[in-house]
Amino acid sequence: MNKLTLKVGLTGGIASGKTTVSNLFAKLGVPVIDADVIAHKLVEPGQPALDTIVQTFGPTIINNDKTLNRAKLRAFVFADDSKRQRLEAILHPRIKKTMQDQVAQIQNSPYCLLCIPLLLETQQMDTVDRIIVIDCPVHLQRQRLVERNGLTYNQIEKIIKVQANRDARLAIANEIIYNNSDLEHLQQQILALHQWYTQ
Repeated sequence: MNKLTLKVGLTGGIASGKTTVSNLFAKLGVPVIDADVIAHKLVEPGQPALDTIVQTFGPTIINNDKTLNRAKLRAFVFADDSKRQRLEAILHPRIKKTMQDQVAQIQNSPYCLLCIPLLLETQQMDTVDRIIVIDCPVHLQRQRLVERNGLTYNQIEKIIKVQANRDARLAIANEIIYNNSDLEHLQQQILALHQWYTQ
């Protein structure tokens, strides 16, 4: 591993804009390692993690084409804390190991971005050198979830409730990106951070 590669953790609440922000960093040539992308690959048909999930939660969470029914699994785990914890016990160690492997392969880059939505909740602060928190008002998160995912008020509140609250996230931040305006405002903040990390 290139010892000069700074590991920058990117986190934020659901619908705070993590994908938009990580894509903008990627356009600047920054290596981006995304926990959500890894999680999706881990539960593809034939993957050991998917087999374990089916054994744990039953075959009803599998679609006819053998893919995972994410909506059904989400409904399961957000309705029951013990089920959510069982799912996390299956996925989180695998995600963490894959991220570490990918970081180890990075060469000749001043820094890389590790997008970890549950960075605080899973206590992974010590796995990164700096932490960027994407911040936006909770009412904007709710609005985006309705528009993007068509979730109900109750579904949204359950998801927000199990995540760290806004103040707790801001307390661990080394840098904050405010995603409460337009794309240009977002790009300016990202460019400023990129220049600082690469100087």
